[in-house]
Amino acid sequence: MNSIDSSSYSNGGVTVLVVEDEPLVLDMISQELTDQGFAVLEADTAEAALSIIESGQSVDVLFTDIRLPGEMDGWGLAKTVRKAKPKLPVIYATGYTVERPAMVQVPGSVFLKKPYRPSAIAETIRTLIAAPIGGRY
Repeated sequence: MNSIDSSSYSNGGVTVLVVEDEPLVLDMISQELTDQGFAVLEADTAEAALSIIESGQSVDVLFTDIRLPGEMDGWGLAKTVRKAKPKLPVIYATGYTVERPAMVQVPGSVFLKKPYRPSAIAETIRTLIAAPIGGRY
């Protein structure tokens, strides 16, 4: 499902990799981020997201659902990606109850509980980009 929206964007050329297995939710998030001026890459599994990262495509923010089909969940995806890109901003999202998410989050990441406003994702991205972990990635 690795699709790329290459429309012009005004958020400093920021590309967001959105990892979500629910097609309607993925479409809603991608459309909102595109409308807000971000470039969007989409993946429906952690494995597809890793393929995008490994392909060398520019990714400035990772937005991932926690529960994903396949061998890896969102927690594992973020940890794996951070090994290659230690300063990459990460936003986790889930509709399920997660006790003490800070215990498994990568440092400097943000946790959003569903339901959230799609515009809240864009606001969170802008906040993370303004104060990246240890400087620009």
